[in-house]
This record gives sequence, structure tokens and C-alpha cells, in this order.
Amino acid sequence: MLKIGVLGAGHLGKIHLKCIQNLAEVYHLVGFYDPDAQRAQIVSEELGVPAYTDMDALMDAADVVDIVTPTLNHFDLGVKAARKVKHFFIEKPITETPEQARELIKLSEEAGVKAQVGHVERFNPAYQSVQDQIQNPMFIETHRLAEFNPRGTDVPVVLDLMIHDLDIVLHAVKSNVRKISASGVAVLSDSPDIANARIEFDNGCVANLTASRISLKNMRKTRIFQRDAYITVDFLEKKSELIRMKNEIDMEDPYAMIMDLGDGKKKQIYFEQPECAPINAIQEELHSFASAINKKEEVSVSLEDGYRALQVAHEILHKIELNLNLIA
Repeated sequence: MLKIGVLGAGHLGKIHLKCIQNLAEVYHLVGFYDPDAQRAQIVSEELGVPAYTDMDALMDAADVVDIVTPTLNHFDLGVKAARKVKHFFIEKPITETPEQARELIKLSEEAGVKAQVGHVERFNPAYQSVQDQIQNPMFIETHRLAEFNPRGTDVPVVLDLMIHDLDIVLHAVKSNVRKISASGVAVLSDSPDIANARIEFDNGCVANLTASRISLKNMRKTRIFQRDAYITVDFLEKKSELIRMKNEIDMEDPYAMIMDLGDGKKKQIYFEQPECAPINAIQEELHSFASAINKKEEVSVSLEDGYRALQVAHEILHKIELNLNLIA
């Protein structure tokens, strides 16, 4: 049984606490720490979890530290966990800067601890239902739109929303990034609220990503095009669809959809709607982290994965800034 302590009891921190309580078979929840004493007392009474007033005491009492704080604290807390030789789970983005992420990777490797980044969409049942079918994608289109919420405006929309899709794209495309183009605009906050990025990979794949936090409706959809297949993933509705085209024609199927390509060439179209298990993605990622620690296996989302997503995100922000300077 792994003893775990949670740092941060805000909106997401409370969700983590509840998920850990549901994972009593792998975690013993020691307690949590939040610098806001009033909030800590309310959460402690609501969930029945001890609230520590000393963060170091909590970390010393735990085997695993769950870092669910604002991004600006991620690096310092990750370093502290590594130096105390504690396994740690850290929310996305991994740190504020790629340089910090590289340093955190180095310290974690030296300490010999397991560390996982909270890129939760990897555990979305819609993505999990099709990820084994994603093979050499050549074009990816993502839309992540959200209604305005002041809670996330402390960082640009690229680091708040788009980074989810960046991780998925980088996970799906097994190739290095060759070129990035991007544009964005700040509408309601001091940093970009809408952003679009085009990423070209060495293998020829192109990904087009759009993120907005001032939309009239919520949407989290990804479309993946590869040879003889089209895959859609609806992260919000937790549904997926797979459309395949095959050369083999089933002449005995009266309902078969046949596409005539001309010159005597035909392909049959197959529709699949994979079953999406009704799982809690956050609970699933925390469970997978416990499993990696106990079985001494690789974590599902490594610090290196978190670094790559952050590095691309910062390159996108740099491109946006250059474009805004040209306009000004």
C-alpha cells in the first residue's frame, strides 16, 4: 500500500482527493496540504481527510506526492519531492519552462524516483478505444473549445487547453517536429485566448490544432487521417468512430457500402464505433501510476513526454508573439 499526500486542494486538487479515496486498494491517503488555511479546513471537513499545516511533514510521511498546484509551483515542488526521494505525480503542464522541465527530469533520474505527468486525455476512454488503431497518421485536426472561465486565465490558452492535444498528437505521431506555424489573439485576458497552430513532422504528417476559451459551446474533438482509415475521437462525449476502406469486397453483404474509384477500382467502407468503457480518467491515471511504482514498470506519461509537449507549446507561443509584433 502506497502512502500518498496531495499538495493543493483547489478545484482539481479536490477531484484528486476524491479519486484517491476511491483507490483505497492501492493508496493510503495520508492527507493534503494547502496554503489557504480556510480552504484547507473546509475541504478537510467535507472529505474527512487530514489537512497538514506543514508541507514538509506531509511529504515526509508519504511515499508518493501528488502535485496539484498552480503551474508556477510545479518546478519547486517537483524538485523538493525528488530531493526527498519521493515518487511524484505532477499535473500538466509539467513546469513553467522547458528548461525547468529538463532540470526536473535530471533530478528525478538521479534520485531514482518514478514521476508521471497529468496529461489526462491519454486515459480518456474515447482515445484508449482507438489508440491501438492509430498507425502512421498523415493529417490530424483538433478542436478544443471551452466557454470562458476566469479560473484558467493565469496562463495562455496554449498552456491551459491546447497542451492536452499537443500531448495526444506527439503520442500518436512517431516523428520529430520539423516546422511550427502559429497565430493567436488575446480577447478577454492578458494572454492569448484563441490560438491556432500548424505542426509539420519529419515523416510528412501535418497537425492543425485550434484552442479557444471564449467559445459559446464546449468541444474537444480530434480527427485523424491515415492510409485507408479515418478516426474521430470525441474527448468530451467520450465517443470514438473508426472508418476503414478495404480492397476486399464482401459480395455477400447486401448492405455493404462500396466506393467506386473508377478504372474498375473499388473499395468497401467499414464503420466501427468502439466500445468506450465508463471510466474516470483522472482516477485511471493515478491508478496507473501506482501500478508503475509497484511493478517497477515505465510510467504511462513520463516527464520526458511532459517536456516535449511543453517545448512545442512554448514554440507555438513564440510564433504567436512574433506574429503579434508584426501586426503591431
